Amino acid sequence: MLLEAYGLTVETDRKALQDFKSQVSGDKQVVLSSWNNSVHVCNWKGVTCGVRHKRVTRLDLGGLQLGGVISQYIGNLSFLISLDLSNNTFGGTIPHEVGNLLRLDYLDMSYNSLVGAIPISLFNCSRLLELYLNSNPLGGGVPSELGSLTKLVNLDLERNKLKGRLPASLGNLTSLMRVSLRDNSLEGEIPGDIGNYFKGAIPASLANISNLLMLSLNANNLTGSIPSSFGKLQSLQLLSLFKNSLGSHSSVDLEFLGALTNCTQLKTLYVFGNRLGGHLPTTIANLSTNLRVLDLGTNFIFGSIPHDIGNLINLQSLALDGNHLTGLVPTSIGKLLQLEVLDLVSNGISGEIPSFIGNLTRLDALVLANNSFEGTIPPSLCN
Repeated sequence: MLLEAYGLTVETDRKALQDFKSQVSGDKQVVLSSWNNSVHVCNWKGVTCGVRHKRVTRLDLGGLQLGGVISQYIGNLSFLISLDLSNNTFGGTIPHEVGNLLRLDYLDMSYNSLVGAIPISLFNCSRLLELYLNSNPLGGGVPSELGSLTKLVNLDLERNKLKGRLPASLGNLTSLMRVSLRDNSLEGEIPGDIGNYFKGAIPASLANISNLLMLSLNANNLTGSIPSSFGKLQSLQLLSLFKNSLGSHSSVDLEFLGALTNCTQLKTLYVFGNRLGGHLPTTIANLSTNLRVLDLGTNFIFGSIPHDIGNLINLQSLALDGNHLTGLVPTSIGKLLQLEVLDLVSNGISGEIPSFIGNLTRLDALVLANNSFEGTIPPSLCN
């Protein structure tokens, strides 16, 4: 009764959704044909209502190829918990009124054609757990108010036109498990409390985001060492730092590999295209047996491939190309029966091409060029 007294009924939601539909491109409105007065709003396509008050709690219109602009009246859906408008062709800006959705914990507007800045009002939605604005041409900077979303677990702003520096307030987001900011025009150093053309060193304090699942800082101008503190990220599944300027061609550059042996959930490790030097440590064989991809290519690593690398029994791709490795191909590689890619091109590896490679029947790519192999091609490769 109290809700009705203030005029906040399902009728409020119905009117807001009709206004939303009116802003959808005319030729696309047919997708929302159920949004009419002869059908109860709770039965409209993509609409979910709460059991108690019959207010709209979820709006899932992802992947319907809807066009037009997002109506400002979306902000009147005051009981909304989840809003998914992803994979459409909406243009225009993100309405400031989205900031009125104070119950919202999931917002996905990815893969549209949204322009303009991220509205500051959005950060009134303090219950947000997941925020996906990726793959739009959004511009402007990353607002410092983003740091107020302290419950945020997943943040994806990649593939936009964001520019400027990251605010230090991102260090407040201690619940983050996944963050992606790549393919923007961000610059400057990564905030120490917490990159896209970032420079400077990777702050060791990133390891304080203890629940982090994925960290991708590819194709920037990051320098210095890869922090050994990353070994504290015991939930980490992906670490991707390729195409930076990390390392100093020295023997300490690969110490982080020993620390990563604590990351028992690690599945993907990309650090190719850097300046990492030193001997390939034996600790590489102690990385997680969950590891699927290991790419240390195009660095300055020397020494031999550790014999026990065959311990990484679930490895699907092993790339050590473009380094200064010498010695023989260790026989334990023959134990990597899941291997689909083996890339050792442009090293100084010698001896015969080992016949045990024929055991790797899942191989799609075997690249051994520009080494010092001798002898014959083993017939077992026909397998």
